[in-house]
Amino acid sequence: MDTISKPGKISSDRRVLELLAQTFHDVSSASTEIINLEAILNLPKGTEHFVADLHGEYEAFQHIIRNASGNIKRKVTEEFGTSLRESEIRQLCSLIYYPEKKLQIIRATESNLNDFYLVTLHQLIRVCQSVSSKYTRSKVRKTLPKEFAYIIEELLHESPSDDNKQDYFNCIIETIISTGQADSFIVALCQVIQNLSIDQLHILGDVYDRGPGAHLIMDMLCNYGSFDIQWGNHDALWMGAAAGNDCCIANVLRLSLRYGNMATLEDGYGINLVPLATFAMEIYGDDPCSSFGPHTDSDGSEQSQKSLRLLARMHKAISIIQFKLEAAMIDRHPEWLMADRKLLEHIDLTRGVFSIDGKDYEMSDTSFPTIDPADPYRLTPEEAQLVEKLHHSFVISSRLKRHIDCLLSNGCMFGIFNSNLLFHASMPLNADGTLKEVAVGDGRYKGIELFHNIGMMMRSAFNDDTPQSRRDYARDYYWYLWCGPDSPLFDKSRMATFERYFLIDKSTHREEKGHYYELRNNEQVCDMILDAFNVKGSHRHIINGHVPVRTNIGESPIRANGKLMVIDGGFSKAYHTTTGIAGYTLVYHSRGFQLVQHEPFSSTEDAVINGTDIVSTTQIVELSSHRMRVRDTDKGRELQSQINELMELLYAFRHGIIKERPAN
Repeated sequence: MDTISKPGKISSDRRVLELLAQTFHDVSSASTEIINLEAILNLPKGTEHFVADLHGEYEAFQHIIRNASGNIKRKVTEEFGTSLRESEIRQLCSLIYYPEKKLQIIRATESNLNDFYLVTLHQLIRVCQSVSSKYTRSKVRKTLPKEFAYIIEELLHESPSDDNKQDYFNCIIETIISTGQADSFIVALCQVIQNLSIDQLHILGDVYDRGPGAHLIMDMLCNYGSFDIQWGNHDALWMGAAAGNDCCIANVLRLSLRYGNMATLEDGYGINLVPLATFAMEIYGDDPCSSFGPHTDSDGSEQSQKSLRLLARMHKAISIIQFKLEAAMIDRHPEWLMADRKLLEHIDLTRGVFSIDGKDYEMSDTSFPTIDPADPYRLTPEEAQLVEKLHHSFVISSRLKRHIDCLLSNGCMFGIFNSNLLFHASMPLNADGTLKEVAVGDGRYKGIELFHNIGMMMRSAFNDDTPQSRRDYARDYYWYLWCGPDSPLFDKSRMATFERYFLIDKSTHREEKGHYYELRNNEQVCDMILDAFNVKGSHRHIINGHVPVRTNIGESPIRANGKLMVIDGGFSKAYHTTTGIAGYTLVYHSRGFQLVQHEPFSSTEDAVINGTDIVSTTQIVELSSHRMRVRDTDKGRELQSQINELMELLYAFRHGIIKERPAN
């Protein structure tokens, strides 16, 4: 313990100790707090969960949160593996994950409810005791629902096998049942088990796009206890749309239409798509739009096919508008050096080819009724009116604003937690592996300064006290973050959207990745980045998402001799064939790191009715030689600092430097 050893030695500012003395008034209260903090330092480290690239897959995400990536089933099996059959363990776990829905089924099918309640309450209390054992009573108390806090706390710290307390314990259980509170109490216990199974949730970006439930994930996160997020490129795109960036709005709409995902737009955020649908039918009603069919399942019915044709026309309409809006953005910011992305001017409408650098490319689609060859980037009056309506729909969405506020409050471009550096995609590097200087506004930055200034720029788009010129630039900058060559959220030579839609020659679709994506496999490069971000510790890591790990062709998520972990395993159904799995959770508990690899999730309904779970396999990434305690963590260092200050306060009290005072 770091204590003051020499009389008269107080390293803290006298004012700090005076403020501390307002809370701890005398030697006794200060000593009690030191004892409490020292005890906390010796508890096992809490369990951290890292996930990335959720892409709107709400059902799968909420399931791994409810089952703590398989940790709850492991706890249940440890407690009851010799006394319950596998089917009974599955049903108990299903109850813990989805208590309200499971209880509805049980009430309808169980012949002896009181017996079920009696057995189940005893089982749940044992599980709750197990998951709460690494936390202080104070921390556990904070997770308890107010209406049952006292009763749950009593049950957690009493044992039914204690002869002196057996009747007391059993009487509480029986009274819960006899007063008709069993269902509510079971739900409360299950929620406590879920809450205590994950101490800190880290999300490495990309909540949005592709899947249908990003708004539901955000609802869940806004009410979640302790989480942080490192913004991804898709999050930045939606943040830009909410800020009123029309290029971002067009891209959000295009991606949603590409994946047939209208739920987040219409049901989630109330975006009115009727004007876009009307415009698309008027302008592209006779166009098959064959390159714009949504990537979604169809039941084959005539109605379904009709809906898909409408989505394809809307998809093409917003894509052309996007290319026009982006050209105006590029002209407005020549410093971004993206003039090569202005491509509509290279369409030869007379010959029906794309002509650039003296070479002609065959096009898969040559119908462009809204493009004027003399001024290809000018919006038609109807397009301009449509853009205004869509802009209005995005900026007035109160739910979208609430969710973006949540991202801003809990997020950043990067995070450092317990010797782990977290960021979504890339670190701009030069070819020799050194940090690359990138322009942000009027300055040029690299490494931690680059990430910090980008984060400040992103926030300024939503700050009312920011000068209007900077707000306008910040709003525009969201689009650069989405597709700019030196953006840490993208870091590719170009985003070849136009080429993929219209050019048959696939060599034109290629996007050259930045140097980081290759150099990050080098342990020395990873160490250089960790040093640049001042990440300390003998076991330190970089953790990324963004690029799906293709396990089906032998790619490993563990790189650079264990210094780097890439945990994008493809939560999105659109990536399942690419990755061969359905996502990762990286779990960091007191024994070390484990990587949990998930198989596709069937459905919540199946999990409730049949007790099915996400099939997961666990890979040991790194185990500690000793069990990590709170004192080994960032939180532990904060607590140790508090202890040091309290020791100085004790010295000040005992030597009359600061007077003890009675509590008010």
